[in-house]
Amino acid sequence: MSTLLIAGSPSERSRSAALLDAVGQRLGARGALVERLHIRDLNPQALLLADAAHRSVARAADLVARARVVVVSTPVYKAAYSGVLKVFLDLLPQAALKDKTVLPLATGGSPHHMLALDYALRPVLQSLGARHVLPGIYATDAQVALLPEGAYHLDAEVTGRIGEAVQLLAAETLRHTPAAPRPRFAPVHFSQVRCSV
Repeated sequence: MSTLLIAGSPSERSRSAALLDAVGQRLGARGALVERLHIRDLNPQALLLADAAHRSVARAADLVARARVVVVSTPVYKAAYSGVLKVFLDLLPQAALKDKTVLPLATGGSPHHMLALDYALRPVLQSLGARHVLPGIYATDAQVALLPEGAYHLDAEVTGRIGEAVQLLAAETLRHTPAAPRPRFAPVHFSQVRCSV
């Protein structure tokens, strides 16, 4: 399964990216081809001027088009997903997520922002044609501890939910994988058919 991980945080180190990495590691262990897209690395002027033809934006849109599974992570600011993620999603073609399975991830300072996944991000993902948007994973800052050496520690509850989500992602993509074509046999002329009674 080809998977694109989209980091929607404007920060280089972020809790939402830590969630994304945890999902990516588990998918990679299952044999998925995993690619990463950090929106903060795209040309900022092209994003702000809505220049979808800019090389960095076009390359990012191509990554989205090639993926079968898209995992989107974002911090929640003021009860909504990040502005850089919003700008990028606005530049994608209307059916950019058609036939794709999407897993949304978010982090925020308190549990009160949990609904941002369902009321802010999910409608946008569905409007882009996503075949299936899985239940999102939201973690508070207390559940994702960033360690001084640059690593992170996820609490047991979040780790469990990530494991369940990855299992569901694998099941979803396998269920919608087209069956391999059956081998075809060369036609046999009637004169070559032998029967025994």
